[in-house]
Amino acid sequence: MTLRIVLVAAIAAIGLAGCKTSGDIVVQQGVGITAVRTACPAVGIADYTGDITLFAPATATTADAIDVTAIITNVRSTCTESAAEVQTNATFEVQATRRNTTGARTVELPYFGTVLRGGDSVVAKRLGTVTVSFADGQARASAMGTAGAVVNRAEATLPPEIRERITRTRRAGDEDAAIDPLTLPEVRAAVTRATFELLIGFQLTDDQLAYNATR
Repeated sequence: MTLRIVLVAAIAAIGLAGCKTSGDIVVQQGVGITAVRTACPAVGIADYTGDITLFAPATATTADAIDVTAIITNVRSTCTESAAEVQTNATFEVQATRRNTTGARTVELPYFGTVLRGGDSVVAKRLGTVTVSFADGQARASAMGTAGAVVNRAEATLPPEIRERITRTRRAGDEDAAIDPLTLPEVRAAVTRATFELLIGFQLTDDQLAYNATR
């Protein structure tokens, strides 16, 4: 499945940076690029998994059979770096709506937190459950969920020679002055290998995923 990531913490961004931490690549002088990259994983929502629809009966898929809908929103993350590891903790809110507001009701919604390397290689996945409680007569309710990632710092750090190629000052007249180093195959491959992401989403069935992808 192709993943479109809603970035919360940028892994690599072209543009001026407001701050930096140890391990960042920051280039702001000379001819070439201005870029920021940290070892902290980007945090986002995996495509087609940011919402869930429950039907009654469960085999139905028509609008008049929708029972409960929910979305993942307000994703926040913090990143802590040590000499050996980079740890990211994320929180998010699940906002749910039900059609029948009669009586109090509790709904358990499964979710996942997946760590990807290089955009397509799953290195870790953990499942969790968010419990949403509706009061009698209440149509909307919300609850909080958490996810996390621990990444080996060495694996999330660019090799020195690649860092040098990206950050080296380029002056007008240099042979490679007009070349963005991030377009070079060997540089792109190294950046990809060192790029990690923490993706969050509802743990959907095949039918639920297909519903989200085709509606």
